[in-house]
Amino acid sequence: MCTVTFLPKGKSGYALTSNRDETPKRAALPPQPYQVGDTTVYFPKDPLAGGSWIATDKEHFTLCLLNGGFEKHSHTPPYRISRGQMVLQFFNYKNVSDFVNTFEFGGMEPFTLVIISSDADDTKLDQLVWDGESLHTKSLDTETPHIWSSSTLYPQPVRDERRSWFSQWTMEQTVFEQKEIMSFHKFGGKGDAWNNFVMNRDEIVKTVSITSIEKTVSEFVLIYDDLLKEKAS
Repeated sequence: MCTVTFLPKGKSGYALTSNRDETPKRAALPPQPYQVGDTTVYFPKDPLAGGSWIATDKEHFTLCLLNGGFEKHSHTPPYRISRGQMVLQFFNYKNVSDFVNTFEFGGMEPFTLVIISSDADDTKLDQLVWDGESLHTKSLDTETPHIWSSSTLYPQPVRDERRSWFSQWTMEQTVFEQKEIMSFHKFGGKGDAWNNFVMNRDEIVKTVSITSIEKTVSEFVLIYDDLLKEKAS
């Protein structure tokens, strides 16, 4: 939910990896298939709101949510719908354009949503940022690695530093392997418990899980590492 990376894996492949920073009291259920309208969607479920921060239908769309827009905002509930529920509702739409033009974003807390659209021949990467008043859409280069850090937890200087760690890591790789990016998500940083990729702020907010989705021409792999239970699946 709060640190996300995208790695290209050939023309129609990718690896999307997410660290969820949350209160340890808000543990999630491991990924399972659920029916969302007419689509089977795989995601770890937040039992509190029933939504998720990362979800995929394996074939066409993979989504990942970060709390906050461009800058940290004031939390002023109530909100019309939870952001995690919005992630799942996306799968009721035909495509990104249909979602952007039809979904009602008003009354929602600010967020950043990363959307991967893929088929056998191509991959597209879109970034949607809702700042509380306006939706900002941007198409990103799918041949370039990308990183996002939630603005609600990481001010701009920290986000810039984390981007430099990621950039250095990508330059050291000859190929992008899923196990290696998961290791980076687990051990990346400089020994600062507040801002490492696996962070811990006095047990109030900490990294509770790492989820990685890799899709290539020949296979699809979803790995969920529950750091609270020390169990990967």
